[in-house]
Amino acid sequence: MNQPPLTGITVLSLEHAIAAPLCTRQLAELGARVIKVERRETGDFARYYDDRVEGLCSHFVWTNRSKESLTLDIKQPAAAEILKRLLAQIDVLVQNLAPAAAERIGLSYAKLSLDYPRLIVCDISGYGDDGPWREKKAYDLLMQAEAGFLSVTGDGEDMVKSGISIADIAAASQAHAAILAALIQRGRTGKGSHIAISLLEAMTEWMGFPLYYAYAGNPPPPRGGADHASIYPYGVFPAGDGKTLLLGIQNEREWKAFCADILGHPSLAEDARFAGNAARSQNRGELRELIVQAFEKLDSAALTASLDAAGIAWADVNDMAAVWEHPQLKALGRFIEVESPAGPIRALKPPGNDSSYEPQIGPIPAVGEHTESILRELGYAESEIRKLSQNKVI
Repeated sequence: MNQPPLTGITVLSLEHAIAAPLCTRQLAELGARVIKVERRETGDFARYYDDRVEGLCSHFVWTNRSKESLTLDIKQPAAAEILKRLLAQIDVLVQNLAPAAAERIGLSYAKLSLDYPRLIVCDISGYGDDGPWREKKAYDLLMQAEAGFLSVTGDGEDMVKSGISIADIAAASQAHAAILAALIQRGRTGKGSHIAISLLEAMTEWMGFPLYYAYAGNPPPPRGGADHASIYPYGVFPAGDGKTLLLGIQNEREWKAFCADILGHPSLAEDARFAGNAARSQNRGELRELIVQAFEKLDSAALTASLDAAGIAWADVNDMAAVWEHPQLKALGRFIEVESPAGPIRALKPPGNDSSYEPQIGPIPAVGEHTESILRELGYAESEIRKLSQNKVI
């Protein structure tokens, strides 16, 4: 088995919250060494959102395994020398500090590229590195609002936020891909580059369907609860035993099979109210009544067996407990254990199975767990490390 593809790559990340930490965790599990810079004593504030994982925070456990933690007061002059020594050894710098904070401490790409021409710098911000809103505060839910996500999510007049940090995840995913591309580009040119990712741009990219649906002044997709805005039937329906299933019909072949084999009315496929997805979507209230009437005659086991036999897609509407016990995830060997300050914790392998290597999955670090060992690598003597600690630099 080969080593992971980013083996030998070192990433320094001045990160907090979700977007940058999720990006760098993915780099770490591709083999990169990731050094996470945290605040002295307290560390990343995302360590304290909750205490649901054996006393540790669910967000932090999710986004910070496989890293080393270095505590540092970056405002102190002595910290500049530590960063200078680190910068001479790293390949990628990732940061999602407050707007302009990286510039104030000398970590702008314009400055760094002069001394470290092979360095790749990825800045993750809320609104971007230019424009009138550059300095505006930006959190995940604010970006859900700004990018129009709340306008299309919910039910009727009631808007609903995403149940996950979707804007942060969008930015993390696109930053991760951009860094991989920059490493390939550097391999060709020998030169580093500057990557600027904003939550607003990343989230707006993910809004492509509703944006184009409302193209040139067309009405936007209506809020439809758990139903798809423009494809029907594609949403949740109750079985006769009260269990909720999600049904998905994507094309006319499936619609005809559904009418014949599940609803028991083959002629319904040609009914003008439901002939074609646009008509079904427009008349979804009437169609829903027909489906609910048919489904209430069958318990979930009989219904799902019939759907499978007819080749109709469906899914269980699982809660978190069910996902932790999902039989397919178990069959795929996705569940593992990782070490943490609270002991072993159940976890999931990263997606993206490559036959040539295993992902590099390491522990969740305690605050500053690797500070002294990293400083020793950088050439600091024990007496110097003690002095840095006494002066509250580390």
